Amino acid sequence: MQDTLLSCLGSFFAFLLVRWLSEPIYGFTLHFIIYMGCALVFTLLGQLLSGSIRNLSTGVSYWARDRISLTILIKEAGLAGLMILDKGGFAQPVLIILAIVADALFSFAMIFYTRSFVSRIQEEDEVIKELSERPNAVVCGDDEAAVAFADEARKSHRYHILGLISNNPEMNRKVIGDYMIYYVVDDKDMEALQWQLGGVDCILFPKGGPGSGPGSGQDGTDSGGGGAEIPRKGRMSAAGRVVKRAFDIALSSVLLIVFLPLIILCALAVFIEDGAPVIYSQERIGKGGRPFRILKFRSMRRDAEAMGIPRLYSGENDPRLTRVGKFIRQHHLDELPQLWNVLRGDMSFIGYRPERQFYIDRIMEKNPRYRYLYQIRPGVTSYATLYNGYTDTLEKMLTRLDLDLYYLRNHSVWFDVRVLGLTFLRIVGGKKF
Repeated sequence: MQDTLLSCLGSFFAFLLVRWLSEPIYGFTLHFIIYMGCALVFTLLGQLLSGSIRNLSTGVSYWARDRISLTILIKEAGLAGLMILDKGGFAQPVLIILAIVADALFSFAMIFYTRSFVSRIQEEDEVIKELSERPNAVVCGDDEAAVAFADEARKSHRYHILGLISNNPEMNRKVIGDYMIYYVVDDKDMEALQWQLGGVDCILFPKGGPGSGPGSGQDGTDSGGGGAEIPRKGRMSAAGRVVKRAFDIALSSVLLIVFLPLIILCALAVFIEDGAPVIYSQERIGKGGRPFRILKFRSMRRDAEAMGIPRLYSGENDPRLTRVGKFIRQHHLDELPQLWNVLRGDMSFIGYRPERQFYIDRIMEKNPRYRYLYQIRPGVTSYATLYNGYTDTLEKMLTRLDLDLYYLRNHSVWFDVRVLGLTFLRIVGGKKF
């Protein structure tokens, strides 16, 4: 089904592109409906003949690549036959050829990009599932022996290895094998590393004890040799942070304008059903541990927390939800006012979901690492939300924290693009989270 929809979407964009390049077409709507209907029919026919309709995997394999390519070839052959008869309203033969070529390229690119995107996310998800079950550890050492020991510890599935530590300043932020090296010489450096990595449960020492740790190999040889040739790697750079903030400002500004009619409709619907106020403002804790007021369309009755004790959202059947509130929650429309939070700088599009101090206190009783999240802005959506959904129990909050800390350690502009893209795909696909 996914491939069928993406193939038809490719045909949609291809036809509109060629229409934009052509002269006005008489009876455009009829030609467009015929073209799209045939694109669907020929796609299904191609899937049946190629056997790709039996491919239930979301990844990209040689089998999938060959069958999907054959499906697109059959589809384009059918559309070429259609264009000989109907021509799609295009007067020039070159436009007909362009439509078929663009259709094939768009369909191929959309199917394979989506499959590759989802495949990468699924591979990452398998890693994420184990994070809460293993303690975070760093290995003391900056040589091949430390790398081998880190590999052994990781393969044992007992630890989640965050990197290596060294007292050699020349090795700082360099990478050996799959591990980054961090410069640590005292407790102050270790505390800073804890903030950077979102907490470290233990330090592992290769055979030979502490003496074989930072700065020296087990055999007494200098481990810093050839350090200049080792690649450097880090978290989001200063330039990346500037790009992310600029993106937040630009996108939130555009979306506030584009969605203004929808925002007005939501506000009117909330007001008509349950009166004012239509905007619900609540204190949350953001970057630097500073409180801010998060904005949402009010989805619950005005007396939802009349007793003064915060209660967790208990799903679609929560008796505090209004009818309009239930609808806007299901479709994430209640979060439209948060575009203003993003524009103001209280939040980012991608981060961690901000919580009330009431729940943060309870989370930190179980896992004090929550404070590490204060280094970044909270987000409208998050990596954790995609996999953990709404958190209606303390256990889910603790699981979400593990995912948020993973994001903290690995976030980058590209990581944010992937999370934003996957969020869009899941919303369009009707997945609830």
